[in-house]
Amino acid sequence: MALGARQVSRWCCLLKTSRAAEFPRRLRSCSITAHACREFAPLALLPSKKNVLLWRLQAYRHVSVLSCSPPDSAKDEFFSSPESNLPSPVEQEQAKAKPLPDLNAKILYEDWDDVPPSSALEEISEEEAVQIIAEPLLPLQSSTFRDYVDHSETLAKLVHLGVDLSQVEKRQKAGQLLLTLDFEKDIKKILLFLKDVGVEDNQLGTFLTKNPYILAEDLEALETRVAYLKSKKFGKAEIAQMVSRAPYLLLFSVERLDNRLGFFKNELGLSVKKTKDLVIRLPRLLTGKLEPAKENLQVCQVELGFQRNEIQEIVFKTPKILTASRKKLKQTFDYLHNIMGIPHHMLTRFPQVFNSRLFRIKERHMFLTFLGRAQYDPAQPSYISLDQLVSLPDEVFCTEIAKASIQDFEKFLKTL
Repeated sequence: MALGARQVSRWCCLLKTSRAAEFPRRLRSCSITAHACREFAPLALLPSKKNVLLWRLQAYRHVSVLSCSPPDSAKDEFFSSPESNLPSPVEQEQAKAKPLPDLNAKILYEDWDDVPPSSALEEISEEEAVQIIAEPLLPLQSSTFRDYVDHSETLAKLVHLGVDLSQVEKRQKAGQLLLTLDFEKDIKKILLFLKDVGVEDNQLGTFLTKNPYILAEDLEALETRVAYLKSKKFGKAEIAQMVSRAPYLLLFSVERLDNRLGFFKNELGLSVKKTKDLVIRLPRLLTGKLEPAKENLQVCQVELGFQRNEIQEIVFKTPKILTASRKKLKQTFDYLHNIMGIPHHMLTRFPQVFNSRLFRIKERHMFLTFLGRAQYDPAQPSYISLDQLVSLPDEVFCTEIAKASIQDFEKFLKTL
């Protein structure tokens, strides 16, 4: 008897637990109203010690009446275990795997006017493929700007300034330099600096054609070099003239410029003022190599026989003699001194004759000799200075110096 009572009590507890777990799901599936829930809750959650089976049956019937008819399997629920009311593992996996529609994405695509972008791997027809225009790839290496000028804003603006890119590309590493520079960031500030120095707008293109490397120079270093020239008493107009005529001048450091000025001052024995005037008239002396100047000074003194004071005067009047070809210098001197009989002091007085073409000197001297008017001694009548001999145009030389017509001079040249 006692054993039967304990079994009944255990069975009632299991049934109560099963019903309590099943109750919320039944309410959701059967759409029980809030009022029905409040009416039914005491029966389900507060069991008494007596008539447990009767109350459970009343609760079940009450839910069935308020909702709709239960499923057929509900008839055996009193004899099933609590685990049988839970969904099976297969049903759980199917519920998880069932995809839900993305309503937001659908609405988003409906609102777009354009079709969503296609994939880069999407196949296209042959007609669509033919209509695709691909830009040609720029060469990694080239010996000309022609391949890059249409694709580079920097090169286009330099051309607009008047830079001759066909000449720039011949200079070592100049092409590579220009392709790495940005016009607004790197070049514009250098152009403004050059204009401030005194380079005219119409000279900027020619200047950069001769010296594109200045575009890579540090602006502060350039300003320091200009400040040095000003400290040596070079005026603004003189600096502008020197920079325009010798574009590489500002690439030289202050120390190098100072050494060049000191060299010409000491070698020629010139004063500071005369040294300054010398480099203003030929600023290439500061940028060219010093070896040709040293050699020509040696030639004038040793081979041509000029005295130091005569060399000083010749160089100050004609600075180009320092950069002239040694061969040409010796040939011109030989003809003037040994053939025409011009002494050293006369050559020192008119050193411009060394800058003239030798065949021009020969033609006119031979024509004057043919006419009997080749007289270069200032103490003699009908004296002809070396300046008149080489500087006058042919017509003026014939009518005023040779006292002949231009036709006579041309006929004479045909006999040579």
